[in-house]
Amino acid sequence: MKRTLKDLLLILAGSLVFALGVNYFTIPNKLSEGGILGITIIAYYLFHLSPGVVNFILNVVLIAVGYKFFEKRAFVYTLISIAACSLFLYVTESVGKLLTQDMLLASVFAGFLVGVGLGLIFRSGGTSGGTSILAQLANQYFGWSIAKAMLIMDVAVVAGSVFVIGLEKAMYTLLVVYIGAKAIDFIVEGLDERVAVLIISNEPERVLTTITSKMARGLTVLDGHGGYTGQDKQVLYLVINKPEVVMLKNIIRDIDVHAYVTVHNVHEMIGKGYKATT
Repeated sequence: MKRTLKDLLLILAGSLVFALGVNYFTIPNKLSEGGILGITIIAYYLFHLSPGVVNFILNVVLIAVGYKFFEKRAFVYTLISIAACSLFLYVTESVGKLLTQDMLLASVFAGFLVGVGLGLIFRSGGTSGGTSILAQLANQYFGWSIAKAMLIMDVAVVAGSVFVIGLEKAMYTLLVVYIGAKAIDFIVEGLDERVAVLIISNEPERVLTTITSKMARGLTVLDGHGGYTGQDKQVLYLVINKPEVVMLKNIIRDIDVHAYVTVHNVHEMIGKGYKATT
């Protein structure tokens, strides 16, 4: 119950921030967006239809078509997200006003607020419906990857908006979409960026001991086998925060200048000491 309440508060907060971004920066400056939101905004420019009402109708139709792609919890959260976003779009529509005429500033804030809002919704376990459902359908019937399908749909909507808002503002809209995507990543993944490091050294014991003592980090020792030399090797594996990479490199360099080290970005950590799996 506590987790559900937290998720619902995130959805409501995210929906409000999302609506403010659209009604205070996107629409007053006649910018647009990608996906279903972009279609909603273009419908407002052309026919003066309420963004809240249009957003609700389009998303409900799509979620009815693609409901089978959702798990029960995600389906319920998505319905709540669609209702909350549409409600806040409708409520703030009449109070939205032009805060800046600087297109660059408007694009930055529009992308940031919409991205933060959607990021909070995604973090709760919900989705924005819309394009993600169409992407699932494209994946099933045309074999497209989800990411490819979403990108194509977003670009298609932005390209189509050129005939309504003009080329220059469509270009600013691409900036809005890009900033929004980065803001979503920031909210969903958080500030605590981690990297995974694989170390192959001729001095594995010394490297292990030094890292453990100086960095207070645990390592996993994997048994490896050189494909060219045929020699058995110990491979050290650990996950650290990005700011610790320089310190780690210096430690390894002082012990074994010929050590082979690979560093990989970690998208998400799940398990004891990181994030719960349920």
